[in-house]
Amino acid sequence: MDTKMKIIIFCFGMILSAAEGEKNLTGVVGRSITLPDSMMERGFLSHDRTIVAFVIKNKFEIQEKIYTDKLYWDDKTGKFTIKNLQKNDSGLYVLDSKEGNVFLSYYRLMVYDAAPPPAVRRLNSSGGCLLECRVEEKTELSWYKDEQILNQSSSGLSLLLTVQEQDFSSSYRCVAANPAESKTLPFDVRTSCREEEEAGSLGPRHNWTVIIVVAAAVSILFVILFSWMIRRKYLGQKRTIRQTQDSEKREEEVQYTQIHIRPDGRNQRDSFPDPSGPTLNSLTTVYDKVEAHRILPTDPAVNV
Repeated sequence: MDTKMKIIIFCFGMILSAAEGEKNLTGVVGRSITLPDSMMERGFLSHDRTIVAFVIKNKFEIQEKIYTDKLYWDDKTGKFTIKNLQKNDSGLYVLDSKEGNVFLSYYRLMVYDAAPPPAVRRLNSSGGCLLECRVEEKTELSWYKDEQILNQSSSGLSLLLTVQEQDFSSSYRCVAANPAESKTLPFDVRTSCREEEEAGSLGPRHNWTVIIVVAAAVSILFVILFSWMIRRKYLGQKRTIRQTQDSEKREEEVQYTQIHIRPDGRNQRDSFPDPSGPTLNSLTTVYDKVEAHRILPTDPAVNV
């Protein structure tokens, strides 16, 4: 077998061994990941066929500046850690240990965005309790009842689930997941669904109760106001009648008498009753209309 054939077979064998020994790793943007194997004495770490760091005589040296403050090596454990992961950090990493524990390890790293947190809300539904699990970014969504998966979507923004009343005693949770991580939100069906149903069943009755109470209060207020107006009007009329009756009574108590003018010119006091006579029980005031033709004598010869 010639040399070229040997080289081809050797390279093909290396590719097969690399494919068979390749380990899949997943990371999340902004977080860190540590390669599982240790290299203590001498070797290197490469990313997509580019050597990024060396370890020589238990000393660490970075070859690519973009890994400064990003790639770290622990001299006690011999493990590499990549911090502040970004999506362009995805790719094939090779760890080649040349001394001590000699090995060749391959890692296929995939960096993903963080899984979005799920939110659950209850939707109006005529039958059962309709729940919606929703996320801001498309991802895999799943509904679980206890440990059983009920509904799943490989990529979406929302996922619905209807829970019947006989299943309210079970536990439910919505899970948003990507290959790197998953986020779970438990949902208390027993509390949320029953409260909604009770509120829905009592809502119209409660509204009617409020309307009846308000109507009764308005009616009572109207009756009180109407009674006050009638009483005020009645008292006003009664006061007017009483004043009229008092006025008429006073007029009835007044006695009038005719004034007689004596033609002989004598003083009219002679016509008054004798004071020595019977004493009057009351004083009567006499009014008369004074007219000139009644006072002056018609005979010029008479002196007034």
